[in-house]
Amino acid sequence: MLLEINRLFFSHTADQQLFQNFNLKVDQGKIIALAGESGCGKSTLLNLIYGLINWEKGEIMFDGKPILGPVKNLVPGEDNMKLVAQNYDLMPYSTVSDNVGKFISNINLQEKKERVEELLEVVGLLDFKDTLPKYLSGGQQQRVAIARSLSVLPKLLLLDEPFSNLDFSRKIELRERLFKYVREKNISLIISTHEIQEVMPWLDQIIVLQEGRLIQNDNAEETYRNPYNQYVAELFGEVNTFTDKEQFNFNLSKKFHYPHEIKITDRGRKAEVLESRFAGSHYWNKISLDEKILIMYTPEKIGGSIEINL
Repeated sequence: MLLEINRLFFSHTADQQLFQNFNLKVDQGKIIALAGESGCGKSTLLNLIYGLINWEKGEIMFDGKPILGPVKNLVPGEDNMKLVAQNYDLMPYSTVSDNVGKFISNINLQEKKERVEELLEVVGLLDFKDTLPKYLSGGQQQRVAIARSLSVLPKLLLLDEPFSNLDFSRKIELRERLFKYVREKNISLIISTHEIQEVMPWLDQIIVLQEGRLIQNDNAEETYRNPYNQYVAELFGEVNTFTDKEQFNFNLSKKFHYPHEIKITDRGRKAEVLESRFAGSHYWNKISLDEKILIMYTPEKIGGSIEINL
């Protein structure tokens, strides 16, 4: 077991309790997403794991050794763990290459140069190797920090919203290169994100937090297909939620239906189309089923009365 959190208690203040008897286990070589709405504890949990803040009770074990908070460990962090937070902490008067190579030995300078360029290729910044950080955008500085964290080949990499400052095309490029690289190097990755659907193809596990509680811990497919509650389902986008009574009346097998799961059929339940709007890869539709308002996606624009299957 690479990381183990046992019976952890943490509060921001006496009135703001967050983690109460929190437990978590992480195996080596896994890519894991921390998901949940803002304020649920994602960033705080990463800071606790890295030893940046103290907790009240419990233990955090990393690679068989206890993590110590700042009270007992003046220099936070472990040799085999790296955290890239929202503050990138780059050296402002050193080039991108020098920032990435900060933790790499100078014994063999040619080998170091090749290693730095390999990492800059991973994050798509090789053309900026001689640039100072102040001339980079926030998203580019973020990628420099990620490359630097990978330079020591940590056993565990913690990334706090690593794609938040990137435009869509850069996100696609970085995601694929980054996840491929950590998989090849057998680096465990815990990533906090608001964009869970965009990283799903690479995940081994999704940990869902709600107000400091771990409410679901499954692989991506299980979490998506069988969300624990409406909160989890809505992390993946729009969702149609049915009450217990509605589920019984409509004879449904589950309470949560994503818009693409509602299909038009020849023999189904009659519904009225209230709106049909173009949304790129599909049409976004608002329909009324026995006065129940639902959202459904279709490949073509629809209108009038239709029959649907849930």
